Amino acid sequence: MPGEPADRAEQFAEHFTAATARGLIADPDAVAAPGWTGPALWLHGDLHPANVLTADGTFCGVIDFGDLCAGDPACDLAASWVLLPAGAADRFHDTCRPAPDAAALRRARGWAVLQALSGILIGEACRSAPGTAASGTRDQDGSCARAAASISTWR
Repeated sequence: MPGEPADRAEQFAEHFTAATARGLIADPDAVAAPGWTGPALWLHGDLHPANVLTADGTFCGVIDFGDLCAGDPACDLAASWVLLPAGAADRFHDTCRPAPDAAALRRARGWAVLQALSGILIGEACRSAPGTAASGTRDQDGSCARAAASISTWR
């Protein structure tokens, strides 16, 4: 089913190893989560800072629907760690209906770590390539740290 973290296992493993080496993830064994068993739901599939519009500090739009698909809602729930400030993810999840269960939040954290790691690696590649500018509009190390901060609760 589209939207499953398992679809990107090899890519995730590479990025996860890099983040663990950087000290961003203290317990690398904690990302395993049960798969989504519910019906495939519509997803944006690519919610990150470059695809979310803001005005005066408030979300006002979403762009780039190129990854629109149906799958595990955890994919889009990951945005809470990638887009929101530290401490806001739990408040965001408390307002979701239906409320995400522990397994969905665990998968969402995995997606958030993958997105943040991708941003870190893209930014590093851009900074090291001659004639390119760094990409990304937020602190990806911070995104990864926010997603990984509650890693001890994933088990």
